[in-house]
Amino acid sequence: MLDTLAFSAEEGNIEYKLKLVNPTQCRFEHLATQLKWRLQEGRGEAVYQIGVEDNGLLVGLSEGDMRASLKTLRRMAEKVGADITLLREREVDYDLDGNCRKIAEVLVRKVPDDQQFLDLRVAVLGNVDSGKSTLLGVLTQGELDNGRGRARLNLFRHLHEIQTGRTSSISFEILGFNSKGEVVNYSDSRTAEEICESSSKMITFIDLAGHHKYLKTTIFGLTSYCPDFAMLVVSANTGIVGTTREHLGLAMALKVPIFIVVSKVDLCARGTVERTVRQLEHVLKLPGCNKVPMVVACPDDAVTAAQQFAQSSSITPIFTLSSVSGDNLDLVKVFFNILPPLSNSKEQEELMQQLTEFQVDEIYTVPDVGTVVGGTLYSGVCCEGERLVVGPTDEGRFLKLKVGSIQRNRSACRVLRAGQAATLALGNFDRSLLRKGMVMVSPKMNPTICWQFEAAIVLLFHAKTFRRGFQVTVHVGNIRQTATVDCLHGKEELRTGERAVVCFRFIKHPEYLRMGAKLLFREGVTKGIGHVTSLLPNSHDQNHTHDQNQRKMDG
Repeated sequence: MLDTLAFSAEEGNIEYKLKLVNPTQCRFEHLATQLKWRLQEGRGEAVYQIGVEDNGLLVGLSEGDMRASLKTLRRMAEKVGADITLLREREVDYDLDGNCRKIAEVLVRKVPDDQQFLDLRVAVLGNVDSGKSTLLGVLTQGELDNGRGRARLNLFRHLHEIQTGRTSSISFEILGFNSKGEVVNYSDSRTAEEICESSSKMITFIDLAGHHKYLKTTIFGLTSYCPDFAMLVVSANTGIVGTTREHLGLAMALKVPIFIVVSKVDLCARGTVERTVRQLEHVLKLPGCNKVPMVVACPDDAVTAAQQFAQSSSITPIFTLSSVSGDNLDLVKVFFNILPPLSNSKEQEELMQQLTEFQVDEIYTVPDVGTVVGGTLYSGVCCEGERLVVGPTDEGRFLKLKVGSIQRNRSACRVLRAGQAATLALGNFDRSLLRKGMVMVSPKMNPTICWQFEAAIVLLFHAKTFRRGFQVTVHVGNIRQTATVDCLHGKEELRTGERAVVCFRFIKHPEYLRMGAKLLFREGVTKGIGHVTSLLPNSHDQNHTHDQNQRKMDG
C-alpha cells in the first residue's frame, strides 16, 4: 500500500510531489535537475508519487490535475533521457463536488547509454526437481513449458544435465527490461547482445544446483558471485523437502535477501498449494528466521513487495505460479521490473574510487581469443588495455598481465565498474598459472597474502566436538580451500551454537583475503559461518621467500 511508504527523504530514489501542473520554465529546470539526481541515487531508476505531500500525506489530485502532472513528468523525463511507466493509480478521497481524487505511482527509468544498464544478480536456489531451470527457461525464452521440461533445455551446459534433466554446474541467464518497463528476452529470436543493447535493466539469474552432491557448487555460487537477491523455488506438490531448508539457511547466513516462488501449481489442487504456502510461512516465522512472509496475489501486491523487500530484509515475498499454464508469471515480471538495487550510487562511487580488484571465478580458453577469466569487479574500474597483477600463485607470487577485451553479459564493454560481473580476455597468458580464487589487482595495491588467518565464527551444526586439528572446507568469497583449525581462543572445543575466535591455516597454497570478509566452512554435516578478523603474518615453512616475492611482483 502506498500509505505505508516512508517519507520522501533527501537521499534515495523516491520523490513525493503534490502536483506538477504548468510549471514556469525556471521551476521546470529545477524539477528536471531534481529528477536527474533521484535517477542517480537509484542508479538509473526513480519512483515518483504524485498527489502526495512532502511529509507523506495522501492528498490526491483531480482528473485534470493528474493528467497535467503526468504530462509534466513525461517532459521532465524526456529532458533527462528517461521514460516513464505508470505503476498504479489509487482513489484516496472525494472533493466537495463528489469528484474522486487520485494518487499515482510512476516509475522513471533512464534509456540505456554507453552499455551502463542496471544489473541485478539473482541466485536461484531450491531442491532438485523443484522447477528452477524450467522457470528460468520460461522467463528468459518467453515461451511456456510443455510440462516435460522443454523450456529448460537451453540452460543446460553439460550432456549429463540434458540426459538427467538436472543442473550440476552454475549457469547464467538474462532477463532484460527496457526503459518503458517492457520485458526484453530471447523471444523475438534476439541474441544476448541485442538484449543488452535494448535493456535499461538486466536481471542476471545464477542458476545453482539443487542436488545435495553439488552443494559445494551451490555454496561457491552464493559466496563468489555476490548475488543481490536469492530466489528460492519450492515445488507446490512436494513442499519443503531435500535441500530446501539448507538453501534457505545458506542464503540467510550470507545475508542475501530471499524471496520464494512456489512452482508447479498446475499439478495440484488449490488446497495442496495453500498447505505448501502455510508450511513456508511457518518456517519463515520461526525464531531462527524471523521473517515476515508476504503472499503476492495481484500486480498491486507485486509493486508493494518489490519496494518493501528492498527496504527491509525481514520481508519475504511469496509467489505461486506455473511454468506450464503461465499462472501468475506476470506478477514475478512486475516484481523484477520494479525491484530496486540494494546499494545506492554513493556506495558504488566510493568503491569505484578504490584501487582495482577483480575476483577470478571461472577460467577458460576460447579459440582465437586465448585465455579468458570470468568474475566480479569488487572495487575500482577496469578498462581494456589495463595492466594488473594476478595471484597469489602456489609460491605466493603475483604475475603481471594485460587486460584485452571485456564482455558483460556476452556483449562488448569498454569500461567495467565496481560491482559488475564480466569476462576479461587475457590473450596468450598461460592458463595453467591461473586458478579459481585468485585476484587481479592494481600493481599499486601491494597485495597481502596469508597462509593463516583468524575468524570470529559461530558453529551452526556439528555432530561431534569441533577442536584443534579439525579440517574443514573454507569458503570466503571466490576462495574454496581446505584449512586446518590451528587453535580456538579461550576454549578447548566448540559445540553446536557456540561462538569463538578460531585460527585457520590453509593446506595447499596461500590466499588473498580481505579483513571483515564473510566466511562459511563445512565438513560433512559440520557447518559454520563467521567473518575474517585478522590476517596473521606468514609462518609457513615452505614459503620463506614470501616477503621478497610479494614485493618483487614477478614479471
